[in-house]
Amino acid sequence: MKDVKILIVDDSPFQIAMLRDIITESGFDVVGEAKCLEEVIEEVSRLKPDLVTMDMTLPGTDGFECTRAIHKINKDIKVIIVSSMMDEELVRKAKKTHVCGYIQKPVDQEELSLLINRVMADEELYLELEGLYSNVFKEAVLNLFNRLTKTMPEITDESNDDIAIHSEGISIVMGITGKYSGRLILDMSFGTAKSLAAVLLKREPENNEELLNVMSEIANMFAGNACSMINKKNKLFGLRVAPPTTFHGESINISKAELENTYSANVKSQFGDLAINIGFKRGDGEWMSIM
Repeated sequence: MKDVKILIVDDSPFQIAMLRDIITESGFDVVGEAKCLEEVIEEVSRLKPDLVTMDMTLPGTDGFECTRAIHKINKDIKVIIVSSMMDEELVRKAKKTHVCGYIQKPVDQEELSLLINRVMADEELYLELEGLYSNVFKEAVLNLFNRLTKTMPEITDESNDDIAIHSEGISIVMGITGKYSGRLILDMSFGTAKSLAAVLLKREPENNEELLNVMSEIANMFAGNACSMINKKNKLFGLRVAPPTTFHGESINISKAELENTYSANVKSQFGDLAINIGFKRGDGEWMSIM
């Protein structure tokens, strides 16, 4: 990552001194400071920072007005709110103002450093994800079967084509958020699901609701374990999984998600075949904060 030039915006000399020490000790370059809207406009135009830390309460203005002024000068400058105040309304307004993150005072050095690095992560980080995620998800699904059933399935029919998916009967879709957003789909027939669930429950599923619940939890463990493995390789990814959405029935088709990178494969197990499809795309992904 390139050297990051940071401008501190705060009306408190004490807070400026603290932030300067924290940011400098974290390896970033503090190029200046500003205490009001006029100084923000002047210093951003003069210093051309990569990122601005923004207090919310400033004389005659607020962090949102200052952020809008910054983006009129250069929309690519990143802004992180650093404020003693944090609530749902402020966070909602911050997102609408295209703030990149929100952290509450008193600031923890490690959290602020991670947030700055995550916000400023460049193409190199995405290429790192692109190069590792398919192998990690393969490892995760094999580990999951081994732990749950003491069996080892075979991975076949691997592909990187982004195509619509025709379900075999049950499709569990999970969103992935973090520095980059993505999607995971686990698909199988009812027969495969029943065979697998019977082993896990040590009895036949009582009804379809229980069957679908078991399959959803399998997808949740699969996605969560894989994302945890990726985060261990580089914590800047900050990947998280959203709750699963389950579709079931005949003639279910899932359209392409317009992902930039996709990986699909068939998981041949002794319980039947399962299809996996995972993909990611560039972009802002999840709005980053410490909440």
